[in-house]
Amino acid sequence: MDIPGDLKFAPSHEWVRVEEDGTITVGISGHAQEQLGDLVFVETPEIDRDCEAEEGIAVVESVKAASDIYAPVAGKIIDTNPNLADNPELVNTDPYGEGWLFKLAPNEVEDVENMMSPDDYEAFVESEE
Repeated sequence: MDIPGDLKFAPSHEWVRVEEDGTITVGISGHAQEQLGDLVFVETPEIDRDCEAEEGIAVVESVKAASDIYAPVAGKIIDTNPNLADNPELVNTDPYGEGWLFKLAPNEVEDVENMMSPDDYEAFVESEE
């Protein structure tokens, strides 16, 4: 399993990268996109929306099913990936890069620090199988 070492993970399979300005970039893990299969549609959240941790704020639809994407921490949506409207398959081809979903300004940075490390996430995924 390919998991970048600079990320944090939620049990609902979202990854988080902390940017230099304290905001976070959010996507879904390589494991999650493999389980979903080929994505055909991504509905990103509205910019400037406030959200609570674990609130369903986006949807990804694959050839298999539609799945909610949850806010990993509470905060405000500050940007979404405009490339996903025409190319939802970016989530499949580059889940930790060009396939990011949205950016969020967290209310509390500590909430991000308490998320799973890459090693913890890998163990979590293995325990689900």
